[in-house]
Amino acid sequence: MNEITPELLSEFKDRMKLGDDEDNNLTRILKASNDDLQRICGDYDINTHEVFKELVFERSRYVYNDALEYFHTNFLTQLNNLNIAKALESSDVDETV
Repeated sequence: MNEITPELLSEFKDRMKLGDDEDNNLTRILKASNDDLQRICGDYDINTHEVFKELVFERSRYVYNDALEYFHTNFLTQLNNLNIAKALESSDVDETV
């Protein structure tokens, strides 16, 4: 399971230009975004997959700004691309067995 590390939290706070007073809330938002996108797109490692991390950060930004209802529509192409890539990856594994 991917953990929201202090480094990821710091990177997100820098991007959003936020201070240290919201660490618990931001960690909760990042974890919920990571979990939701893992459910939708498949098992990606937020620490090594830049596109997945970008989507987690974007979803978290939408949550923070109370606009989550717009995220899935605005990022549908990226979500579908990750989902398809994971399906093709699974298909390649099945063919080699």
